[in-house]
Amino acid sequence: MNSRTWQLLSLMADGEFHSGTALGRQLGISRATVCNALASVADSGVLLQRIRGRGYRLNGGWDRLDSVAIERHLGAAAAHFQIDILQQAASSNTELLRRAAQGLPSGGVLAVELQTAGRGRIGRAWHSGLGNALTFSLLWRLDCGLNALSGLSLAVGVAIFRALQKYNAVGVGLKWPNDIQAPQGKLGGVLIEAQGDMYGPSAVVIGIGINCSLPLMIEQAITQPAAALDQVCATPPTRNQLLAALLQELAQVLDEFARTGFASFRAEWEQCHAQQDLPIRLQMPDGAMISGVARGVSEIGELRLETAEGVRQFNSGEVGIRS
Repeated sequence: MNSRTWQLLSLMADGEFHSGTALGRQLGISRATVCNALASVADSGVLLQRIRGRGYRLNGGWDRLDSVAIERHLGAAAAHFQIDILQQAASSNTELLRRAAQGLPSGGVLAVELQTAGRGRIGRAWHSGLGNALTFSLLWRLDCGLNALSGLSLAVGVAIFRALQKYNAVGVGLKWPNDIQAPQGKLGGVLIEAQGDMYGPSAVVIGIGINCSLPLMIEQAITQPAAALDQVCATPPTRNQLLAALLQELAQVLDEFARTGFASFRAEWEQCHAQQDLPIRLQMPDGAMISGVARGVSEIGELRLETAEGVRQFNSGEVGIRS
């Protein structure tokens, strides 16, 4: 979408109807130009309602990200971060990896209002529309090497869980290795990509996506049960509040992880584990299925599965509930 389209969407952020004539008057353009600029926004996942005689309405409004508001919510922790907000990008992780290679310092944050090609684990797509999800990436530089990063995605999950508890999220848990789970389905996920040497130093880009709401068009595009923050929080936070809370918890967790690795988070992760001591099935990368009872994780974040042959540990695979 071009800059003119974004200007118009900003004017409609309140979720109320706006006539084409009024929108055009505010920007000094014709009604026809307004119509043309908004003609294809649905292709980008923007839910825009048009009613003859009433004008245009951005369904649900748009809770816009604001770096000043985020820093205000961060308080003293704002000194750890450099926040950049993009209106549109294919993938926040891809863009932040590029910036990391150019020397961006630790604490760089890239949040995207509309992510058009978000990436999940093992190449899956992450679906989101304008304002209905929080999608961002954080760059963190560590002195340790890539070989010391085992369990990092699980530690990040602990940080997300802590942040969500500030807003009394009900029924939320962690699913190995990097999903945030609610009773209705997947609430969010983590994608970590690393650069560096085996023995240090290293840089990680931590991509996080949280569903804030689930418009029907987005829900239909997702191929698995999904959940949103407005289903699990009686009073959901704004996206600015949520991003600040996540960054506060991530800073604490990442600093501790740099000192101790995943071991110090193991007990807390198991307390948050949505499948702890439940029968599950694990699909291996080669397609093989292994059934057992989830018995938590090892000190480096491997899934511990009690099978007929005894307790086995796995560092890859897809977890499903066993009937």
